[in-house]
Amino acid sequence: MSLHAGTKLEKVLAAGQFALTTEVGPPRGPDVDEVLKKADILKGVADAYNVTDNQTAVVRMSSIAGSKILLDAGLEPVAQMTCRDRNRIAMQSDLLGAAALGLKNILAISGDHQGAGASGKLKGHPGAKGVYDVDSIQLINIIKNMRDEGVQAGGDTLTSKPEFFIGAAWTPLGPPIEFRVLRLAKKVAAGADFIQTQAVYDIKAFAEQMAKAVDMGLTEKTAILPGLIVPRSAGMLNYMNKNVPGVVVPQELIDRMKQASDPQAEGVKVTLELIEQVRELPGVKGVHLQAIEAEELLPEIINQAGLSPRPEV
Repeated sequence: MSLHAGTKLEKVLAAGQFALTTEVGPPRGPDVDEVLKKADILKGVADAYNVTDNQTAVVRMSSIAGSKILLDAGLEPVAQMTCRDRNRIAMQSDLLGAAALGLKNILAISGDHQGAGASGKLKGHPGAKGVYDVDSIQLINIIKNMRDEGVQAGGDTLTSKPEFFIGAAWTPLGPPIEFRVLRLAKKVAAGADFIQTQAVYDIKAFAEQMAKAVDMGLTEKTAILPGLIVPRSAGMLNYMNKNVPGVVVPQELIDRMKQASDPQAEGVKVTLELIEQVRELPGVKGVHLQAIEAEELLPEIINQAGLSPRPEV
């Protein structure tokens, strides 16, 4: 089987191994040490590491810079690129820059609405203009054409082709739910090599969406990695259930966390159960595991889940 970019993530998936990705959120400043602290905690526990692109519409160190720091530290990054902040000229320029720096895994996403940053103690930039010159499906196709054809979106040729393994996001339980699999199909047709989903807690509902994806043949064309976020409190689950589009948390799970004497320990148990449940679903090729600002929880969770050591490919 020929590879697009030869990244470890791509090789693990091509070998039929159960893939594991996790996430490193860059700091709200130019603090390299903050990135390296997370790198030290997570090095070796996953196949690749997402570096978010101004997540929740809050200004942070750029995904490309953070990805390069991880790469130099010996971790394989997945550089995120949002449609919210750039037009197609800037995105293609950044993609070429990323390729020049040795970054090969790219995740094309729409990005949180610019109003999302104004929450809690943060003011964010709710008055910022959302660019959305192209949507995430178009961005996926732009990246694919740069890689496969050596052609820019405007039709001009590149001097050489960048090597990219192209990722996309999927919100399987977002409303209107009946269109979610159709939107996934469009991303696959546009060129998505792998898919990371919004956080999954309702396994039954997710299984129904996965069954539709299997029936449409999508899981033969792309690798789907359901997202799992380690819950640390009932309040956290309740907030995501009410405020994060596409995150559906069963009430019994919220109640279980509420009744736990040690919510964090209970959250670890929940995460292990979720990993086991999604691994059994046809079409699932791995997991995207996150512990937002609690990365120290992940190595032990990964070990207990039997996902360590990671395969050599």
